[in-house]
Amino acid sequence: MRKATFMELCDLLSPALRCKNTKMRAALTVEKRVAIALWKLTTPDSYRSVGNQFGVGKSTVGAAVIQVANAIKDLLISRVVTLGNVQVIVDGFAAMGFPNCGGAIDGTHIPILALEHQAAEYINSKGYVSIVLQALVDHKGRFTNISVGWLGKVHDTCIFRNSGLFQKLQEGTLFPDQKITVGDVEMPIVILGDSAYPLMPWLMKPYTGTLDSSQELFNYRLSKCRMVVECAFGRLKVRWRSLLTRLDLSKTNIPTVITACCALHNICESKGEMFMLGWEVEANHLAAGCTLPETRAVRRAQEGAVRIREGLKTSFMTGQATV
Repeated sequence: MRKATFMELCDLLSPALRCKNTKMRAALTVEKRVAIALWKLTTPDSYRSVGNQFGVGKSTVGAAVIQVANAIKDLLISRVVTLGNVQVIVDGFAAMGFPNCGGAIDGTHIPILALEHQAAEYINSKGYVSIVLQALVDHKGRFTNISVGWLGKVHDTCIFRNSGLFQKLQEGTLFPDQKITVGDVEMPIVILGDSAYPLMPWLMKPYTGTLDSSQELFNYRLSKCRMVVECAFGRLKVRWRSLLTRLDLSKTNIPTVITACCALHNICESKGEMFMLGWEVEANHLAAGCTLPETRAVRRAQEGAVRIREGLKTSFMTGQATV
């Protein structure tokens, strides 16, 4: 990130990170503490290697990462990872081809070192140990809601149904009560998911099986807009490459560090910070042994949700839906 963004971040975190000097030694400045944490999070380097870069011990690096991550979680997460202006998001997705959409949802696996006595619970279908990050993103790929810490073996649907996001959507408290008419049914603001998610009146997912042309068009529109969440996960892991290399942290600290990386992702995206395509080459190399598990399709659906999806499908074919 640019210096101005870095200094702004330090100012925001300083209430939690400012330390007093002792008789034994001078405390690390807020700026140095944040710089150490960012360096460790954005590289696959060891604690000792990062410590050599900054002239500190590896234990100091570890402490800085946790201190900064906790400060981000306590001071910034509610300000940075938030829904924001819903109408702007809805207009953004409408411009991409899907009307009355408030976000795209998906989950991604973060590889971690095996946790003692619990490794089997964290092994996903690809055979490596991970925890899951579930995220809802806006039309620009910024996280608006996250849930971190589920065991790698747990299915996306189970995570979703037990999340605070599901409860808010079910209660109708996440988005304003803003409906549009598709066909002969009213559609609230919806989110978009892949086949692993249940079809709900407020969650649209693709058709599966043998498709006709209208279903293929619906799937194309949905996929085009849902790509933003996959791109967001990609950019998150490319910027903060420690998320690709089996986080060697305690069970308590892993979710905190991942949460901090999500907040930092939003800051960088909102500030228009540089993103070099060449970074993806290194990220792909680091992630070579940790391919994401395939999701299993969920086929249950509510009748009202089926009618909404059918209405959208027809409106896309007749050109009546907002594009």
